[in-house]
Amino acid sequence: MKRWRWAALLLALGAPGQAQVDSELPVSGDAARGRLVFGACRACHSLRADAALGNGPHLHRIFGRAAGKQVDFEHYSAGFKDAQFVWTPRLMYAWLANPMAFFPATTMLSPGVPDPQRRADLIAYLKQASVRDKEPDR
Repeated sequence: MKRWRWAALLLALGAPGQAQVDSELPVSGDAARGRLVFGACRACHSLRADAALGNGPHLHRIFGRAAGKQVDFEHYSAGFKDAQFVWTPRLMYAWLANPMAFFPATTMLSPGVPDPQRRADLIAYLKQASVRDKEPDR
């Protein structure tokens, strides 16, 4: 049954191997506003690869990275350990809408970012900030 849900999700969003413009989201995001949205994420996540691990994995270079496979993070839920996709802005947009619906067994406590504009803003910020060697000033 879980495999069917995965298949349906990937078909709806575009399979990770398909040629697609992942940055095309339903709304355009603003990285400056996304930085403010990320403030709530900082309790568990960092944008630095060398940061001490919190309750969540670091998000440094999150796009293009296999989900649930960060070597030094040991607290992935069963759903993420078995995940077979690579993070794209489009998949992140779906995940952030409702993490518990995306992966019912997730250990992430956040309800997500239900507002589409705030979600797009956060993704714009992650795209910009997660590729830097240093986390931007808070």
